[in-house]
Amino acid sequence: MPPPLGRRQLLSLSGLALGAGLWQVWKPAAARAAGLAAPPRSGTRLVLISDLNAAYGSTSYIDEVHRGVALIPPLRPDLVICAGDMVAGQKSGLGRQRLAAMWAGFDRSVLAPLRRAGLPFAPAMGNHDASGASAAGRFLFADDRAEAARFWRARRDSLGLRFVDSGNFPFHYAIRQDDVFVLVWDASTAQVPAEQQRWAERILAGPAARSASRRLVVGHLPLRAVSQGRDRPGEVLAQAAALQQLLERHGVEGYVSGHQHAYFPARLGQLDLFHLGAMGSGPRRLLGQNVPPFQTLTVLDLVGSPPRLVDTSFDLRTLRRIDPQRLPLSLRDATGQVLRRRPNA
Repeated sequence: MPPPLGRRQLLSLSGLALGAGLWQVWKPAAARAAGLAAPPRSGTRLVLISDLNAAYGSTSYIDEVHRGVALIPPLRPDLVICAGDMVAGQKSGLGRQRLAAMWAGFDRSVLAPLRRAGLPFAPAMGNHDASGASAAGRFLFADDRAEAARFWRARRDSLGLRFVDSGNFPFHYAIRQDDVFVLVWDASTAQVPAEQQRWAERILAGPAARSASRRLVVGHLPLRAVSQGRDRPGEVLAQAAALQQLLERHGVEGYVSGHQHAYFPARLGQLDLFHLGAMGSGPRRLLGQNVPPFQTLTVLDLVGSPPRLVDTSFDLRTLRRIDPQRLPLSLRDATGQVLRRRPNA
């Protein structure tokens, strides 16, 4: 477990990450980070983020992303998980040079500050990072995938991750941090490839997964829609029922996803679904709701014995804890399917 940061360390970290000007803007927020209403730090703690990117081709990030990065180290997580869309690709003509500049911007603003704080970082590929969309057997965004692979493979051994199977990192892999097993698959499109499903079956049946206290799977697209404008085919995983059964068959407790840009902790069968809000541009309203959208950061704690998952999320504009009781009890998508809020949220 990383040690708590002192004020001088936090100032140094944030100054490196944000630059002197931005740090002066966010210093009061970071100074209050220890007061965020997260549960007491006892067992394993994860911080979950997603959808950091701005406009196509951007090499910089909005203020809420910088604020969120500065707030993470004082929470002392054992692992930071990003559910995708760390850069703003998936646009033809960006070119290798621009793509490399985008990943350099992510490294400068997000990854390097967190690693300097000693925090392990596990990425999942989003559609704007390394879209798996293909036609005639070829990736439509092959340059995006090649640059994402180059960036992450050069850093794989310095991310603080304990690999169970490096698979085809960063597209799919499995780790075990303390007593939490995490499998990441390529859900950058609506199709999780069949060979990855077979790989997931094998890894989830293995001793590292079976002996862990908690098993989580991470992918960019969710099993169900929760936000306005993303409630249509292509924005959620196809064959969701079969994927749900795969995860339940192997005792997976939670599926962590992004893409919908709206925070909603849900329960589907035996699975907890953690739909992460956007940390960056373009937050969205929940289905059927008129509440203005906002950027989020989520803390997931394993508390008690046997450990239970405690999800605490924050509005990055106000730094206030999101009261789950103020979220709708359920959401209904365009097909009429009802998704219920996680009962212990």
